[in-house]
Amino acid sequence: MQPALFDSSIYISALRRGNNAALALRRLTADAPLWLSAVVLEELYAGAGDRDRQVVERLERDFDGVKRILVPNLSDWTQAGRVLARLAAKYHHEQIGQGRLTNDALIAMSAGRLGVKVITANQRDFSRLAEFRAFQWQVTAI
Repeated sequence: MQPALFDSSIYISALRRGNNAALALRRLTADAPLWLSAVVLEELYAGAGDRDRQVVERLERDFDGVKRILVPNLSDWTQAGRVLARLAAKYHHEQIGQGRLTNDALIAMSAGRLGVKVITANQRDFSRLAEFRAFQWQVTAI
């Protein structure tokens, strides 16, 4: 089974539902190994209120314990920059538009490097990134 990771959009939807729904997301990937992107983790911490912080801390602890936190390396950063430049040229994004996509580009590049499928609710941004760098991704809503 292909390994997978959830984009922030999936975790945020689950956190809004409450009842530890974010921890229950693992069931959506059946028997596939589930990874956590360090970029997603940063986004979750940045947006977590007091109620959600404990859930995010548990996610970090659980994924770190099984050594499945995907951290972008130098190649991922440079690939993200190249993809963002090409995307900006095609879609006429200014610097702000590129900055908004940086995290998604890092998630896509690092997942693509390891053959990990990105599961997201953000079809628009990931479809544009996929135009310039092949990686496995799937849109879903919870």
